[in-house]
Amino acid sequence: MQAMPFFRTRFASTAVELAVLAGHLLLYPTGITQERHLPHPAPALPDEGRTQPPVLLLHGFIDNRSVFVLLRRTLLRHGRRHVVALNFSPLTCDLRAAAELLSRYVAEVCARTGHRRVDIVGHSIGGLIARYYVQRLGGDARVRTVITLGTPHSGTRVAPLMSAHPLVRQLRPDSALIAELAGPAPHCRTRFVAFWSEADQVMVPTGTARIDHPDLRASNVHIAGVGHLALPVNGAVTAGIREALASVETAEANEAAEGTEPVISVA
Repeated sequence: MQAMPFFRTRFASTAVELAVLAGHLLLYPTGITQERHLPHPAPALPDEGRTQPPVLLLHGFIDNRSVFVLLRRTLLRHGRRHVVALNFSPLTCDLRAAAELLSRYVAEVCARTGHRRVDIVGHSIGGLIARYYVQRLGGDARVRTVITLGTPHSGTRVAPLMSAHPLVRQLRPDSALIAELAGPAPHCRTRFVAFWSEADQVMVPTGTARIDHPDLRASNVHIAGVGHLALPVNGAVTAGIREALASVETAEANEAAEGTEPVISVA
C-alpha cells in the first residue's frame, strides 16, 4: 500500500511534464532568435541598482530561451532591472565551446549594463555550461551566483541512450568533462545553488543534480514532485530562485559590514 502514494506522485508529475511540453512546443518558435534587450551604450545606473546584477538565463539541450518566459517575467516584476537569456546553437557539439560563448556574452552584458558581475540561472545542461565557465575559464571573477535547475553535476546515466550526439556523451558520469568539474577548484568566488527533484527522470540517479564538491560554496535545494521540464516554470522553484538571489545579497551586505565569511541559507 505504501507504493500507491509514490505511483500517484509519479503519475501526477508525468502529467504535468506532458502539459509543460505541450505548452513549450507552442512557445518554442518565439525563442529561436537571440534576445536583444540590453541598452547600449551602458546607462548611468543608480547606486541601489548596483546591488542587483543582471540575471542571465541558460536553457537546456535542444531548447531555447522560450523556456524562461514565466521566470523572466517574474524576476522583472519583482524588481530585477536586467534579465536576459542566451541561446546557444542546437548544432553545438562541445560544452566547452558553449562555455566560451557564455564568457563572451557575460563580458558584453557587463559592458552594456555597467555591472562587474552577473547572476546565472541554468536549466539542465545550461547549468553545467555555467559551472564549466566558472570553474575552468575563470568565470568566478564575473559570476556572483550560479543557480542550476536539474543539472547533471555528476553526469547522468540516461545520457548513453542518446549518445550519438557528442554533447550528450559529455554528460556521462565517466566523461572527461565531468572529471574536469570534479577536480580541484580552489578559491572559487562564485556561490552555487542547485535545485533537484526525485521526480526528475532525466537525472539518473536524481542525486546527480546536487552539487557535492569540497571547493565550492554550494546549497542544494530539494523540490518534491517536479519533473525535469517543469523545473523552470514551477512556482516553488521560481520563489526559491528569488530567495536564493536575495540571500546572496543579504549575505554580501553582512560580509561587507562585518568583514566575515557569509553563510548562505536557502529553504
